[in-house]
Amino acid sequence: MRGPPHYVSSVKIRASQINGCGFCTDMHTKEAAHAGETSGRLNLIAAWREATVFTEAERAALELAEQGTRIADAAGGVTDEAWANAAKHYDEDQLAALVSLIALINAFNRLNVVVQQPAGDYQVGQFG
Repeated sequence: MRGPPHYVSSVKIRASQINGCGFCTDMHTKEAAHAGETSGRLNLIAAWREATVFTEAERAALELAEQGTRIADAAGGVTDEAWANAAKHYDEDQLAALVSLIALINAFNRLNVVVQQPAGDYQVGQFG
């Protein structure tokens, strides 16, 4: 059985950072570390453009996640260039999964921010 795609943790963390969702940032960084992600990569997610530790496919997923999260900031939404770059690395089903992941984490971020869910107490595996 295959595990989740390699970009899942970094996309969840990056969107949560952008949205200011401390709870999701806490949860997803702890889960990623528990799954074996290195502290160096986790610490560099916010600065992924300047970091050398991410693959081109991960960079494409992070760019799509950022543009899909910052819709209000990016007058045109996701650029054709960002979409084409992601499509170089992911097939149609993988792109659909990535877009769904971006939409879902943004929804959870907004719920947690609105209800002011505190961060810091999440325990790995807390939700199953």
